[in-house]
Amino acid sequence: MPQLTFDFPATFFSALRRSPSEFAAEMKLAAAIHWYDQGMVSQGTAAEIAGLARARFLEELFRRKVPAIQVSLEELREELKRD
Repeated sequence: MPQLTFDFPATFFSALRRSPSEFAAEMKLAAAIHWYDQGMVSQGTAAEIAGLARARFLEELFRRKVPAIQVSLEELREELKRD
């Protein structure tokens, strides 16, 4: 699996009250939520990026007030016309 390395000042983690591993997990989750919210990845892919089960990822979306269903108003109108 490819890895990325970021350099942060030593004081960074104590200021955030996070260990480096907790911070890395938070960064992966934040990126996954952002990419999902932008429509760049599916829920399943976002959950995989975050290292979470899909149900747990959905809980995180709810906690962060990010809609779990990514349908545009136009897509919804088209869907309603079909019924």
